[in-house]
This record gives sequence, C-alpha cells and structure tokens, in this order.
Amino acid sequence: MRCYCCSSLLYADCCEPIVDKHEAASTAEALMRSRFTAYCLQKYQYIVDTYSADERAGLIAEDIAKSAADTRWFALNINETNTAAQTVEFSAFFFEKNKTGKLHETSEFVLENNQWRYRSGTIHNDSGMMKIGRNDPCPCLSNKKFKQCCAQTK
Repeated sequence: MRCYCCSSLLYADCCEPIVDKHEAASTAEALMRSRFTAYCLQKYQYIVDTYSADERAGLIAEDIAKSAADTRWFALNINETNTAAQTVEFSAFFFEKNKTGKLHETSEFVLENNQWRYRSGTIHNDSGMMKIGRNDPCPCLSNKKFKQCCAQTK
C-alpha cells in the first residue's frame, strides 16, 4: 500500500515505522509526513507525543480527536523544506462534511533529546475550503484525475 503522505513509497517503508515508534524521524520533513499519516490513521496520541515539550503541555489526544472528527485527510504536498531554518512548508488536503479543503502551513520543528518535534506553524492565507474540479489532477500526486482517484473516497 502506498504511504498516506504521498511520498510514492510503500507505507511499510515510509511512515509506518515512525508512527508505530519503531524508528525516530530522521528529518523534520519525515516527522511532518508521519504526523500527516497519523492524522489519516486517527493516531492522535502520536500527534500529541510529537509536539515539542512546551507545546505538548496540556494537550490531550481525545481533544484532538474531537476537533478532527469530521475531517478526513487525503493528500500531502511538501512545497519546501528549509533544513537551516528547520521548517517545512506543506499543503494538506482534506474532506470535511463532503467538501474539500486545504491547509497550507509552514511548520517549525526543533530537535529535543535527539528527536524531531513540531513546535508551531504559520497558516497561509490560501487555506480553507476549495473546489477541485473532477478533471483536475489529484492533489495526491498520483497523476490521475481527481474523479478517478481520491474523489472516489469522499
């Protein structure tokens, strides 16, 4: 099975070892991809665990689950990774109540105890609900039309 993070790798060779905590994310981008995958799989404790210590205080997996209850993530595009600044700019696509949306964010990461952690993010103005045409390329980068790919799982 192809990984949820749209890397074109198999899930078992990409995010699964990180989300299942058999391996640590080797880069900020790898952590970003694994966090997206965890949202797809509704593994909210992993999301909590991968916040930086300062941000993690007071977070509860059940609260994240409640806020994500009507959202299903389906595609991730990494727009830019800046290793010097420890940031990853991405666009993540989702279905919410039968509508399509996009989260465009630049996330900041930090190394804590030799582990990558998510610190914060800046959401770009083009985030929100959007229309993807049936014949538009699918955001999951499959090279298929949206109607023949992720739109079928709406």
